[in-house]
Amino acid sequence: MTDNHIVLPVITHLFTAVVLIFFWKKTRISRIISVVANSILVISSFVLFTRTWNAGVFTMQAGNWPAPFGITFVADVFSSTMVLLTSLSGMAVSMYSAVGVSKARMKFGYFPLLHFLLMGLNGAFLTGDIFNLYVWFEIIIISSFVLMTLGGRKPQIEGGIKYVAANLMASVIFLTGIAILYGLTGSLNMADLSRKVALIPNRHLINITALLFLVGFGIKSAVFPLFLWLPSSYHTPPSAIAAVFGGLLTKVGVYALLRVFTLIFVPDDFIAFTLMAVATATLLTGAFGAIIQKDIRRILSYLIVCHVGYMVAGLGLFTETALTGSLFYLIHDIMVKTNLFLVSGLIYKIKGTIKLEQAGSLYAAYPKLSLLMALVLFSMVGVPPLSGFWPKIYLFQAAFAAHSYTVIGAIIVASFFTLYITAKLWAEVFWKDAPTGVARHSDLYNRMNHYGKALLVTPVILLAIVTLYIGLGAENIARVSVHIAQELMDPSPYINAVLGEVVLEP
Repeated sequence: MTDNHIVLPVITHLFTAVVLIFFWKKTRISRIISVVANSILVISSFVLFTRTWNAGVFTMQAGNWPAPFGITFVADVFSSTMVLLTSLSGMAVSMYSAVGVSKARMKFGYFPLLHFLLMGLNGAFLTGDIFNLYVWFEIIIISSFVLMTLGGRKPQIEGGIKYVAANLMASVIFLTGIAILYGLTGSLNMADLSRKVALIPNRHLINITALLFLVGFGIKSAVFPLFLWLPSSYHTPPSAIAAVFGGLLTKVGVYALLRVFTLIFVPDDFIAFTLMAVATATLLTGAFGAIIQKDIRRILSYLIVCHVGYMVAGLGLFTETALTGSLFYLIHDIMVKTNLFLVSGLIYKIKGTIKLEQAGSLYAAYPKLSLLMALVLFSMVGVPPLSGFWPKIYLFQAAFAAHSYTVIGAIIVASFFTLYITAKLWAEVFWKDAPTGVARHSDLYNRMNHYGKALLVTPVILLAIVTLYIGLGAENIARVSVHIAQELMDPSPYINAVLGEVVLEP
């Protein structure tokens, strides 16, 4: 079905960003515009999700050029779910940014850049054209690089250079893969590529091309051994910016992997083995990296890497049950990781540090806030019945069915290490007595007025409620995940919605 309204999540962010440019240095107006726009986008994204859930796949052909000749936008349940999650994260981050980001950074264009970044993310989720996926990735890279370096401090510049160098390399590899695909098929439309790639007899050449996409998307997803840029850069920007990065930027890479490796490059034995090997190594190296860190954001950065392994493992197993686990974990992880970086910002506002050895006694001073943070932390671990528990059940079922005991072992080790790290965080930051005389800017939170405190805490509460719903309403999230997994395993409704009922003859 054709519907031009599916590009509203892209157009709204573009319009908001342009409007915000005219209020570049008027921080109060910029904050109001950003929060209102993101709130509207939550509503419109939910409407889009509801429509795709009830009516199926919607398409829009830019300039009325028919597919596969024009630029296609496609909204199915998978892409609309990602847009909805992006809008929830965006709203939470914009509220937090109203008081969590300094006015100096706002005057350098923080809010327009935030909306350009969110626009790029929505464009990547909704595009049906492989080259335009590359274009949206470039918009994401440019916006995120400027956000990361906004303020110009040395650690930010250093982290930003590592970030942009790795992601530009990923873009070059991705673009090379696109060029080979175009040379083989003469098409860039992903639905058309799905049909044409399946007809190419030289499967070795297809696998080599698939590996280029795996490396390109793997860098963006921060899988082993391509992840080192992430823990070197995500801890440097302010918490609001790090929350967008931690919650969404690696997940757009995971989305691209799930989309491309179910629609265009359906995994054969070689690709499936490669994906499972990468997932196993990612789970273990991320866990081992996190366990030795002494900085909260560095710990979270390595846990991002570790937990991407769960999602890639489901893709490697490539069954409906395994994909359900990957998708469930993807939904859970976006909300939890966004919230954890916001929580790290709250801890910094209270303690003046995010170093474990310099923190302590948070529970004694702020018991209610501490319990709120504990909910987020233990959701990440997957303590039953919280949100991180349920997707692992699906992954265990799929791995046992496939006799993939190495993957099972990696999942168990990563889960145990995540539990240990979370217990360590609780003991060091919340439970132990705080050392004296180490934090120069302690208790900035307590000096804020009620309005400022509300804007810092409310987004954490909102995301915690969503996370709690994912856990306690797991049957509903599972229903969505199963639906998406079925669509990925059988992409014919997606292909027919884009191209019609045309069937290519060998």
